[in-house]
Amino acid sequence: MDNEKALEQKRVDDVMNEIQKQLDATQIEYDKAHKETTSVERNYVQNARVNTYEVDDQMETNAEIQQQKNLVAKTIENETILKKQLSTLKILQDSAYFGRIDIHENGEEDSETLYIGTSSLVDENQDFLIYDWRAPISSIYYNGTLGPVSYETPMGEQFAELKKKRQFTIKKGVITNMFDTNETIGDEILQSVLGEHSDEYMRNIVATIQAEQNDIIRDVKHDLLLVQGVAGSGKTSAILQRIAFLLYHSRDKLNAEQIVLFSPNLLFSHYISEVLPSLGEKNMRQITLAKFLNNRFEGLQVESLFDKYEKKITSSKKTNSIESIKEDPQFMHTVEEYVQNVSSSQLRFTDIMLDSEIFFSHNEIHDIYSQLPQAMKPSQKFAETKNLLIKQLNRKIKENAQADWVRSEIENLSDEEYYDLLGTKRRHAFQAIDDEEFYIGRKIVKKRFAPVYDALYNNYFIDYYAQYSDFLANKLPEAVDLFNQNLEFHKIDLVDAAPLLYLRDLLTGSGRNQAIAHLFIDEMQDYTLPQLMYLKYIFPNAKLTLLGDSEQALFNEFRTPQELLDYFNKHLNVKKSRIIKLNKSYRSTQQITNFMKALLPDGNEIQAFTRQGKKPELIIASKENGLHALKLELKQRDLSSPVALITKNQAESDFLYQKLRKSFDSVTLLEDKDRSLPKGIVILPIYLAKGLEFDDVIAYDISHDNYSGINDTGILYTICSRAMHRLTLISCGKPSSLIMSIPSDLYTTKSTVTL
Repeated sequence: MDNEKALEQKRVDDVMNEIQKQLDATQIEYDKAHKETTSVERNYVQNARVNTYEVDDQMETNAEIQQQKNLVAKTIENETILKKQLSTLKILQDSAYFGRIDIHENGEEDSETLYIGTSSLVDENQDFLIYDWRAPISSIYYNGTLGPVSYETPMGEQFAELKKKRQFTIKKGVITNMFDTNETIGDEILQSVLGEHSDEYMRNIVATIQAEQNDIIRDVKHDLLLVQGVAGSGKTSAILQRIAFLLYHSRDKLNAEQIVLFSPNLLFSHYISEVLPSLGEKNMRQITLAKFLNNRFEGLQVESLFDKYEKKITSSKKTNSIESIKEDPQFMHTVEEYVQNVSSSQLRFTDIMLDSEIFFSHNEIHDIYSQLPQAMKPSQKFAETKNLLIKQLNRKIKENAQADWVRSEIENLSDEEYYDLLGTKRRHAFQAIDDEEFYIGRKIVKKRFAPVYDALYNNYFIDYYAQYSDFLANKLPEAVDLFNQNLEFHKIDLVDAAPLLYLRDLLTGSGRNQAIAHLFIDEMQDYTLPQLMYLKYIFPNAKLTLLGDSEQALFNEFRTPQELLDYFNKHLNVKKSRIIKLNKSYRSTQQITNFMKALLPDGNEIQAFTRQGKKPELIIASKENGLHALKLELKQRDLSSPVALITKNQAESDFLYQKLRKSFDSVTLLEDKDRSLPKGIVILPIYLAKGLEFDDVIAYDISHDNYSGINDTGILYTICSRAMHRLTLISCGKPSSLIMSIPSDLYTTKSTVTL
C-alpha cells in the first residue's frame, strides 16, 4: 500500500501543478478583465453626462449610452465568469479530490480510472483530471459497491462494473489518509470528519455523502420530496448539497435566485451560509417565516414562532381550540369557499386619498365592481375594477394637463427641469407649442397623481383586515374579537397570517411568484398545514423539498411521516411525491445517541453511528442548590469554544443569564435577532437551537416539575440531540420521569452531595 500511496501522491502533485498553472493564467485574465470593466464603466459615466438639451445631442448621446451599456454588461459578465473560475480553482487547491473509482463500462476494452472532487478539472487536451461530484457517473462513488453498477445519464441508464473504490483525505496537496473500501463511505474517513469539533459554519459533506443522502441530493423526478430525518442524520447538509446539485444539473435554466430556503432562525441562516460558496456556488435566497410574513404585512407585527411557543404555555382552552381550527387545512378551504361566494355588498372597499381629499370614493369603487358580470370570478372582477379605475385616472390626468395650476408650474420651470421632463421626445414631433406644453403638463400631473396610481397598483382600495374580520364573523365568530383587538395594537397572530394572505390573494389575483423553481423548507414540522398550503399557492411553479423531524415538533402536534405525506398529497395538489427517511444519527457520539433515542417510544428505529465518547451525565441537585451545581460545572469547562446552556423557554434563559453574568466573563444570552455564535457560555432557549450543534451541551433544570407535560418529550429530545461530544443534564429536585424511564446504564449520575 505504501507504493500505491506514493503513486497516488505523485498524481496529486501533478494535479496540484496543473491547478496552479491554471490559477496563474486565470488570475492574469481576471486582472485584465477587471481593468477593462473599470475603464468601460468610467466611459459610461462620462458619456451619460453629455448635454442633452438639443435634439441632435440627445439622439447621439442615447445611442452612445446604449452602446456603452451593452459593453458594460459584456465586460461584467466576462469578469464574473473568470472570478468564479478563480474561486473554483482555489477550492481545488485546498483539497484536490477525495475519491477514486475504477470502472469497466459495457462494450469498452479497458477499465477507466476517475477521480472525484468538488469541481471538474480538465487539462489542455480536455482530458478530465477530476470529475465533479455532481456528474452522473460520480453517483457510482456514493451508491455503488464493487461489482455491477448503474448510473443515470441524460441518455438513460448506463451499466458498468465497479472494480475499485478508493478514498482520500488530501490537505494542501498532501495525502493524509487513503484506503480502499467496498462501502459507500468507509467508517475511517467518516469517523475522522465527525470527530472534529463544531465550527461557526456548517461544512459541506461531499466527501462523506451516504447512499440515502445521495438519493435526496439527486432526485429530480418528484414535485414534492419529504425528508424525515432523525436529529443529526445530516438532512440539512444533504439538502444544501441538493441545491448545489440542482444548480449543476439544470445550470442552463436554473440560477440561485430561483431557489428559496425557509430556515428556522437567523443563527441557522448564518451557520449554513458557507456551504454553497465552499462548492463554488452562489447562495440561494434565504428567509425565515417571520421575516417573510412581516414583509407582507406592512405596518403590522406578525407573531413569531417563538412568541407563539411562549404564549402556548399560558393559553386558555378556548384560545387553543380556536387556534386548532385555524391550523386545520379545512380552514383554508373555507377561505376559498368564502371568496368564491362573497357578494359585492360584503367587500370592504376604501377611499383612495390624495392630499387629504377623496380622489376615488369607496362607493364609486363599489359601483364599478358591482356592475361587472356575475359570471366573472372575484379576482377577475377585482382586476377589471382596477383597470377601469386606472382608465379614469388617466382621463383625469388628461383633463388636468392644461389646468391653471399646471400652467403656473410650467412657467416656473428652469430650462434644465423643462428638458428633463421633455426627455427624449423630439421637439419637432409636436405640431404646435401647445402640444409640447400639453405633453409637459401631463408629466407634471402624473407626478402629482402618482400616489393614486400607487394605491391602485398595490390594491390599496380594499381593506383586507376588515374583509378577513367579515370572513371570521361568518365562519368563526368566536375569533373576531381577538383578531380586531390585536389589529388595534398593530399585531396579528401567526395562525391568522396564512388564511388572511390567502384571502387577499384569492380576491385580488395577486401575490404569486411564478419565477421560483424550488422551495426548500427546513424544520417543516414547525409549520402548520395552512402555512404550507399558502407557500405552495404563492410559488405555484416551485418543486417542494420539505425536511424535518416529527419528534422535534415544538409548536404542532406529532404526525408520522406517512400522515404528513398523505396530508400534502391531498391539500397541496402535487402530482409526484416521495418520502425519504434518514434513521441514522451522525452528529452525536454513540453514547449520547443511545441516551436521547431512549427518550422516544419509537427510539429503536434510530441507529447510532459508532463514534465513541463519554456517557451523558445526570447531576441531581436540590431546588436550592441547582444554580450552584451549574456554576461548578461551568468552572470546569474550556470556554475557548461555545458551551451551550439550552433551556426550555425564554424566561429560563433570562433567569440564568442574570445569575451567571456576574460570575463568568464570557456569558451571552442569544436572541432571535442574533446571527452568529460567540465563544464562551451561550444561553439560548431550545427553539433558537433548532438545526444547530454544539460540542458541549448543558440542559438545566430537567426536573419533574419542569418536564412533565405532553410535549416535553420532544423538547427534551431536541435539547439532548444538539450535543456532539458532551451532554450534561442538571435536575433541580426530583428528575423528570422522562429521564428516570431511561435505562440507568446509558448515563452516569452524581448528586450535589458528592460535589
